[in-house]
Amino acid sequence: MVIRKATLQDTETIATFLLLAMEQIVYKFISKEDYNQAKEFLIYFIQKENNQYSYQNCFVAEIDEANENNKTEIIAVVCLYDGAELEILRQPIIEYIKTNFNQDFNPENETQKGEIYIDCLAVLPKFQGKGIGTKLLQFLIKEYVINRKQKIGLLVETENRNAQKLYSKVGFKAVGNKTLMDKKMVHLQI
Repeated sequence: MVIRKATLQDTETIATFLLLAMEQIVYKFISKEDYNQAKEFLIYFIQKENNQYSYQNCFVAEIDEANENNKTEIIAVVCLYDGAELEILRQPIIEYIKTNFNQDFNPENETQKGEIYIDCLAVLPKFQGKGIGTKLLQFLIKEYVINRKQKIGLLVETENRNAQKLYSKVGFKAVGNKTLMDKKMVHLQI
């Protein structure tokens, strides 16, 4: 498995993965449960620079497929950014949503200055439970916590015990609770 910075060419794949992680939240953004429209919404922002879902903020994990073309397959995606930049990165999304979908859109701040925030992490379903998420988190911990001496933070739904166990296993600790888009979340940091 190779973990690399995402490129513009990864846009459509990244959108599919981000929807795995936050499908219901995107439906709230666009005010309807429409998978194709939700994916188009994400593609619009992933391919643009300087917003929280931009390909610039993503890493992808890929493997070589066992086939005659020796193609690589992206099996996991993580989107993260400096929490101090949340308002700047979120502004184009808020403006777009208010203009096109929901005039009253004003989400809670899920992060803040002082942490690199993991907005989304998703592993292709057929590769879940095989340690891919752990390896991706270990890569991020090495890059940001060990090498750059920064905290990493994320939110996980209160009811999602499996995800909480994964994060705890690699060293994340609960530092509080938050509500995001009407969902109760645990704020974890390492």
